[in-house]
Amino acid sequence: MSRPREGARVPAPLLVPAALGVAFLVLPLVGLLVRAPWSSVGEQLAAPGVGQALRLSLVSATLATLLSLVLGVPLAWVLARSRMRGRSLLRALVTVPLVLPPVVGGVALFLVLGRQGIVGSWLDDAFGITIPFTTTAVVIAETFVAMPFLVVSVEGALRAADTRFEDVAATLGADRWTTFRRVTLPLVAPGVAAGAVLCWARALGEFGATITFAGNFPGTTQTMPLAVYLALQREPEAAIVLSLVLLAVSLATLLLLRDRWLGRAVP
Repeated sequence: MSRPREGARVPAPLLVPAALGVAFLVLPLVGLLVRAPWSSVGEQLAAPGVGQALRLSLVSATLATLLSLVLGVPLAWVLARSRMRGRSLLRALVTVPLVLPPVVGGVALFLVLGRQGIVGSWLDDAFGITIPFTTTAVVIAETFVAMPFLVVSVEGALRAADTRFEDVAATLGADRWTTFRRVTLPLVAPGVAAGAVLCWARALGEFGATITFAGNFPGTTQTMPLAVYLALQREPEAAIVLSLVLLAVSLATLLLLRDRWLGRAVP
């Protein structure tokens, strides 16, 4: 089977829309850089609350990614390898947050984990635990929105992995857990890492579910996207500077990890 030629000339019917697509995606970022108040960047970054918001964003996105890894990798394995009935329905339910408006996700979390929610009322009565409008709520909201990205990525990697290595491990006497830990995970590690990067980036930029379920309290639940929204209403220049910070962090993460992980995950 012949492989497509590399470096082939792009047909004009493809080149024009491709160029328009690049312009559509890149020009807003260029506009952000052009209109940035570079002379007052330092002053804006030193403003009260900016450091707190950035630190909270990085910590909560990292915790959300770790929680997604703990829950999402086994879930992806179930979707990719198990023969349980209803996998198609389960896959559809798991990927609903990908298309669900984040604000609706925040409302749904509130109805489940709020003080009058299905689970939240029990937590409040039995343990005095209140989740909404806390830092924990930020992590939960980001995990709810971002975990499907990891699940989809890992499931795809599991489906593409060569199962012969797992079969060999089984014939040598390895149980299923040992095979998963020593063979399967190393095989799909690039896919797991790619999914984790996407999950972290999505959690870092989460806004709708966070403001609905966790609120916007400086130092407790105000992440960088929420700080950008608040600054846009009061001081547009500060919103631009905060947006530049988020852009820089996101680009740095993708550039640092792409060659090592994403490049291996994508042929």
